[in-house]
Amino acid sequence: MIIKTAEFVKSSAQLDQCPESKLPEYAFIGRSNVGKSSLINMLTGHTKLAMTSSKPGKTQLINHFLINKDWHLVDLPGYGYAARNKEQRLAFRRMIEGYILGRKQLINLFILVDSRLEPQKIDLEFIQQMGEAGVPLSIVMTKIDKLSRPKLQESIKRYQETLSEEWDELPPFFYTSSEKATGREELLQYIETINHSL
Repeated sequence: MIIKTAEFVKSSAQLDQCPESKLPEYAFIGRSNVGKSSLINMLTGHTKLAMTSSKPGKTQLINHFLINKDWHLVDLPGYGYAARNKEQRLAFRRMIEGYILGRKQLINLFILVDSRLEPQKIDLEFIQQMGEAGVPLSIVMTKIDKLSRPKLQESIKRYQETLSEEWDELPPFFYTSSEKATGREELLQYIETINHSL
């Protein structure tokens, strides 16, 4: 897939504020500071489409971007940001789950995990919750350029073995580096293939 146009559409604080559209949507989510905004910018080829920050928790709304006037890329707030108080975390959880579980246009949820870390409890719980809810999802391992090939293979194996304890069939896995643009073609091809099947 060649990205010809990528434009910001709208930020929404809840499901009923999201754009009225019948276009397919692909949402990206992950723990705060997993590299989500950098990945979105790398995928679209626009360095400032999604706001990146060294400070976690930058994304605080449901952000819709129109890609090639054909589908929406949705940037969701990160989960598990400890600096927020309990009420804020609950509000964010309601916003995120309201969109994911209620948005009929959502075709696939890309859940980002940091390839450098052991499988994190918060990620595993979120993946399990989405799987049990029947949400079509894929796992995107980020920052793979920070690992040697043996360490990356070890990380992939560890993650897949951990998920296999609960999953009979694993969701698709993608391996990415925003700095090296690794995984870009694979992710975009996956989206394009799904779009053509709709």
